[in-house]
Amino acid sequence: MARFSRIEVAQTMKETGLVPVFYHADTELCKQVVKACYDGGIRVFEFTNRGDFAAEVFKELNQWAAVECPEMIMGVGSIVDEGTTALYIALGANFIVSPLIDEGMARVCNKRKIAWSPGCGSVTEIGRAHELGCEVVKIFPGSSVGGPDFVKGVMGPMPYASIMPTGGVSPDEANLSAWFKAGVHCVGMGSQLFPKEVLQQRNFGYITDKCREALELISKYKK
Repeated sequence: MARFSRIEVAQTMKETGLVPVFYHADTELCKQVVKACYDGGIRVFEFTNRGDFAAEVFKELNQWAAVECPEMIMGVGSIVDEGTTALYIALGANFIVSPLIDEGMARVCNKRKIAWSPGCGSVTEIGRAHELGCEVVKIFPGSSVGGPDFVKGVMGPMPYASIMPTGGVSPDEANLSAWFKAGVHCVGMGSQLFPKEVLQQRNFGYITDKCREALELISKYKK
């Protein structure tokens, strides 16, 4: 069962401003990455369903995080169907993120009052996501659908939209300031936070520092 309500998820996404997006088959490495992010101030983390037996990795990771990083809201991304959605909810996922809109996924999440963020690439899709009960809409891939200018354009007729871009987000001031000035709710960030060489060297201090630096920048520009 989820430890955090869908309202708490949405609020914490906005308060923190940054949702790391990460997957690795090594559970112990995942634990160290989550802890590094937690130490850097992160309170929402998206584990991506990308590899074989990913659900087993998440199960152990989520149980561990509940004890070692109790304020961390753990969710799962890259979900594309309702069956996998139900599986991860059973494993305690606090939110579900998808690259697309799937009504079956929406029904499963709404029945269990689990936060659901589908990927959207147009104003019509964002409107549809709202109809299906989505609080925070993901735009994906963020840079390809129009970047910060797209968000700014959407916020004109839909100022109530809560948008989380993923893809094309980096932890530098120019990039983060552009997204938050455009009016995003929060941003999702993956490889820019976790360079391969950093993971290979087990340099978790780098990840903590990078998260802390990004959050400091975000606090300057978020509305």
